[in-house]
Amino acid sequence: MMKGLKKWSLFSLLAVMMVFLSGCGEDYLSTLKPAGQVGKEQYNILLLATGIMTFVVVVVSVIYLLAFLKFRRSKVGENVIPKQVEGSHTLEVIWTVIPIILLLILAVPVVTATYKFADVAAMDEVDENGNKTALTVNVTAKLYWWEFEYPNQGIVTSQELVVPSGQKVYFNLKAADVKHSFWIPAVGGKMDTNVDNLNKFYLEFDQESKDLKDGVFYGKCAELCGPSHALMDFKVKVLSQDAFDTWVASMKATEGKMADKASTDLGEATFANSCLGCHAVSGTGVSGAPGPNLAAFGDRNRVAGILEHNEENLKAWIKNPEQFKPGNLMTGKYGELTDEEIQALATYIMGLSVEK
Repeated sequence: MMKGLKKWSLFSLLAVMMVFLSGCGEDYLSTLKPAGQVGKEQYNILLLATGIMTFVVVVVSVIYLLAFLKFRRSKVGENVIPKQVEGSHTLEVIWTVIPIILLLILAVPVVTATYKFADVAAMDEVDENGNKTALTVNVTAKLYWWEFEYPNQGIVTSQELVVPSGQKVYFNLKAADVKHSFWIPAVGGKMDTNVDNLNKFYLEFDQESKDLKDGVFYGKCAELCGPSHALMDFKVKVLSQDAFDTWVASMKATEGKMADKASTDLGEATFANSCLGCHAVSGTGVSGAPGPNLAAFGDRNRVAGILEHNEENLKAWIKNPEQFKPGNLMTGKYGELTDEEIQALATYIMGLSVEK
């Protein structure tokens, strides 16, 4: 008796916890609080699937309870055998047809949405001057960071994707090393990035991100890619169209910017001598660089995608990136720098900004 009560108590506790924990999602990260049209349509399909599964569970549970109550021994006696329905063609047809109907109800919107979200024909549309009209971003996933190239605007950034609200943004997805997966949970479902082929899809960002907790949406790698897979984060800053145009112009204005090896600024000279081979400081830098583009590093939300954005964390990252992201390709590259050089370098990098 006591064991039975304990089991029911545990079950009740888990049920209550599920109800309360389902409301714990944050706007910048939760798939249950979609902030884009793609995410909303996928959320509706999730609700449909959940409704169908709940319906099946309820029906089966009701049938089980009715049979349990109707044929319990205390009611029908010890020697009564209920009517056997084995081999009933009627029942076999019913429990074959009903699942097919339920699967069709779920399959039609899922297949329709799949083809809809894969329609990227607008990426190639041009205006009367031959300029492409759609905003396209080439996403390259690397161990363990993200590069974002805007081919029509001629700019490159990393770790923080910047997009306008209220329009479709098209993505070309690829990986530079191993398979990764591009996912912005609050905006839409994930899409794999592969080494051998290009995947394409689009997302819509319905609201600006400035009012969110950290001022950004969170993006994740959703494919196990190595020891620092869980730390391969990026952020998404959603701006108004005017603010986005201003950001693009500011990035373009950094064209030709270089760190000078002969600079009297120790941080700039150190960067030019030790970092410039992998990292660009111009927003019009070349796509495919070994390291993240740092033109807008001072405007970012995080250091290395995961650490609070300040000089102390940047210095710690430069000194020992392996401590924070095991397996990253920057490990062991800057061990010869002195503390003074690292301090100056961190100050210089934090000052790289297009928004301030």
